[in-house]
This record gives sequence, structure tokens and C-alpha cells, in this order.
Amino acid sequence: MSPDSPLPARLAEPPITRGRKTPGVDLTDAAAQADMKRMRAYRLGRFRAQLKARDYAGAVLYDPINIRYATGSRNMAVWTLHNAARYAFVPTEGPIVLFDFHNCEHLSDGIETIAEVRPACGWYFFSAGPRLEEKAKRWAAEIADLVKAHGGGNKRLAMDHCDPAGVAALAAHGIEMTDAQGPIEYARVIKSDDELICMNASISVCEAGMARMRDALRAGMTENELWAVLHHTNIAMGGEWIETRLLASGGRTNPWFQECSDRIIRAGELVSFDTDLIGPFGYCADLSRSFFCGPGRPTDEQKRIYGLAYEQIHFNIDLIKPGMGFREVSEKSFRLPNSCAANRYSVVFHGVGLCDEYPHGAYLQDYAKGGYDGELQPGMTICVESYIGEVGGNEGVKLEQQVLITDSGLELLSTFPFETDLLPSRWL
Repeated sequence: MSPDSPLPARLAEPPITRGRKTPGVDLTDAAAQADMKRMRAYRLGRFRAQLKARDYAGAVLYDPINIRYATGSRNMAVWTLHNAARYAFVPTEGPIVLFDFHNCEHLSDGIETIAEVRPACGWYFFSAGPRLEEKAKRWAAEIADLVKAHGGGNKRLAMDHCDPAGVAALAAHGIEMTDAQGPIEYARVIKSDDELICMNASISVCEAGMARMRDALRAGMTENELWAVLHHTNIAMGGEWIETRLLASGGRTNPWFQECSDRIIRAGELVSFDTDLIGPFGYCADLSRSFFCGPGRPTDEQKRIYGLAYEQIHFNIDLIKPGMGFREVSEKSFRLPNSCAANRYSVVFHGVGLCDEYPHGAYLQDYAKGGYDGELQPGMTICVESYIGEVGGNEGVKLEQQVLITDSGLELLSTFPFETDLLPSRWL
């Protein structure tokens, strides 16, 4: 579709049910609605089904996102993303053993998925120093014993992360290492009703922060000061962290992916941002918006690029249906004007759960270098993306909506309003 083509009559208000989330949801109420024990059982069951289908004895997980999905346990998630201080042995059949950081065994009390908690054997360099190989061998011996006890003679073990010393140490015990990231991302792709309750709670917190950002936006404040409003709201309302620093103003909005800075926001500028927020219960709210900083009125050029982004995101939301292939979506998706194609976003859509995850819906022109196909299924949650910034242009607009794929179409999960002052008259 050309950006100048007549719009389908249904485009401005796509036929999407807005049903699962009440803005400003009480998180206590969300926790009461979601059955956490049932959710943990569902997630572990899906992961174990993937392991069984591949004939793996089990998996060792280091990524805190994966540990949380498979067990429901968390501890210092951001720190353990870069310090391999915590891991879980998840057999395809048998008891889960969590290996936790120094004196942290009590943190998983009451989590029924975990049969035993042991002290972790940290063989990352910060912890092990020149004794790294010695500690890696000790770690491998303990893991090999668990595989022997619960693998039924199967020595195929999936892992999401393992440095060379660990690979060699496991091989010495006859362990065949395979990949755990693919199986767990396939498991994560279909959300249960309990997961959707938790995700909607995160979205509500995120949207509360976005509303406060809009209220706080003033000429003379810095990008960092505005971004801090979202962080404060997330932490104050029980959220966990934000994955990026993607907020920019004025000329820093084009091209995209400049992180927020101490630049002073000026009147008459656009401010664009992408939340990438990990909120309550560990679920991601990945929404994007662009605001206008007053006083004053948006220019015709600002309205034009905002209108293109608005058109793109609504066209693609209206397009996507269950059963469509990833490539089919890309082939039929909104066609960017040539002036914006080089600055296109990295994806047309992507999966979302405990973080951004499978699938990755590439633009058609990017398939040859890294795109892949698959099928959109009911129960998937995805984010539909738009970035409009012309090559050589001054500003750019970032918009993004989070949706659930249902048996009949899409359900909009994000409900934060768009900016009527930035919309061209044909949308009003």
C-alpha cells in the first residue's frame, strides 16, 4: 500500500476488542486474579514438553528470564544477566534443583516447582579468578551427577549459556550439550490467561508512567529528567526495571536508537520514546509514543510524519490475523515511502512476554540477510511497530502497540491514547 493511497474505512478504528484490561488496574486485584501456582505449572509444563520433544535429559538455565519462566523464582535479575551466579537444573522428568547465590537459599521458599536449593558454584571470572577451570570442573561434576540421576541414561543436556571452560568440563563427563534458548522461547510464545493478567498489570503501570511523562513534559527539562518519571512510576508501583534508554527529543529523534541524554527539550519539538518496561510480575510492557512539547502548535511537517506512523501501525494491526505467516505479514504490510525506507525500524512486529522474544517479524527487504518464517497463533502476544523518520529529515516518530492474537483476530492490550494535536485532519 502506498502512503498516499485512500485509507480503508475501518483503518482509523480497527475491529479490535478492548477487553482484558481496565486502565489503572489495582495490582493487588491483579495478583488475586492470577493464580501464580497454576501459571508456574503451565510455564514449566510447556518448557518440559519442548525438552521431551527433542529427547533432552533436561536443561541448565542461567538467563534470569528463563529461570523465572521455568521455575517462578527470581533474584537480582539484572546483576545475574552479566554475572553467572545463579542457575537451575530442570530435568525433563524429575525434581528441579535451583543453585542460588551466596546465602540466598531462603528466597525460593514456598515455590512448589523447586524441589531443592543448593549453593551455586560460581565459575565466572569475577568469582573464580585464576581458579576458574578448577571451579568449572567442580560445577560440571555436580551437573553430571544430576543428569545421571534423572536423565534415565540420556546425556543430552540443553543450556542457554555456557563459557568454554564449562563446555569442556561437561564433555569430559560425556555430556552432549544442546541449545536451550530455542526450546524455551517456543514454550514462552503462547500465553495463559494468568500470564495475560500479569502482562496487563505491567501495561497499566507503564501507561500510568506515560501519562505522568506527558503531564511532566515542559520546555527546559532534560531528556533524562523526563525518562526518570517512567522509572519512578514503575518502581513505585511494583515494577522491576527498564531494558533500554530510548527517549530522544528534537533532531535526536532521527535517526532512531539514540539513548536519552542531558539535552534540554525545547518548545516546539517532538519527544519520542520506547518503554521496554519490565513491570510487576516480571512481564514486559513495550509501548512507544511521540509527544509534542509546548507551548505552541505542531507544524504541518510534524503532523505529516506522525500521520504516516499512525497509518502504518493501524494498517498493520488491521492486517494481522491468526494463521498468517511471518513473511506473509511482511509482504502485505504497510509500504514505507522511499524517503523513510533506509531509516526503517528493525521489525514490523515482534513477540513479547517476560521480555522481547520470538518471533521477529522482519521487513521484507531484510529477509535475505536474517528473516525467518513461522505462523502467528492464538495466544501469542506481539508488538506492532512503526518508526517514521526521513533520511535527512529533522525529526522522527515512534509508535508501538501491544496486542494479543485470538482465534478471531487481535485484541488490543495497550490503550494509551494517541496525540490528537499531532494527527492530520483526515484522521480526526
